[in-house]
Amino acid sequence: MDFRTEFKPLTVQPQEIEEKSFEMITEELGEHNYTEEQFKVVQRVIHASADFELGRSLVFHPDAIRAGIEAIRSGKPVVADVQMVQVGISKPRLAKYGGDVRVYISDADVMEEAKRLNTTRAIISIRKAAREADGAIYAIGNAPTALLELIRLVKEGEARPGLIVGVPVGFVSAAESKEELLKLDVPFITNIGRKGGSPVAVATVNALSLLAERQG
Repeated sequence: MDFRTEFKPLTVQPQEIEEKSFEMITEELGEHNYTEEQFKVVQRVIHASADFELGRSLVFHPDAIRAGIEAIRSGKPVVADVQMVQVGISKPRLAKYGGDVRVYISDADVMEEAKRLNTTRAIISIRKAAREADGAIYAIGNAPTALLELIRLVKEGEARPGLIVGVPVGFVSAAESKEELLKLDVPFITNIGRKGGSPVAVATVNALSLLAERQG
């Protein structure tokens, strides 16, 4: 049996594949109103999702890029809502400035407290992060309840994030949590609607760390 295929890839070189992908994204997306630095984030989100609609739905607080770069270069941690986000973020680029990626959702004390209060681990993990990770970048790709709790803590002065990357995916409260984030007067990157997820949160943080690295 012949398993050969007539299809041949344009290239098998990783760097060339990425560069070609970004060229195609730029061409297909067409005109946009993003700044040059914001567009670096948009490109990586589309690259991670192959979803132009999602890319066009991204919204940036005016200070978002500056705040993200500043947090990374100051060695602030990245707080991920779930392990999937933690795994995908480039650790070496953060470590260069003394930063790391933290996720609290599976901590024993978080699980115990969530059970005691009959609430989600995502909510309790954000409360713990607020106590331990002042000035952090919060990368929320899965849990709308985590984003809503973070918004509440910010409003009450109990959390001081450097940047909120709020892109949870889903049908229950995902879009609504992002609408609430848009009302917040802190730096954020989010998107409109139900789409989002771990790859989007990861791509956003990785784009920011690349921008931070390019500043020297």
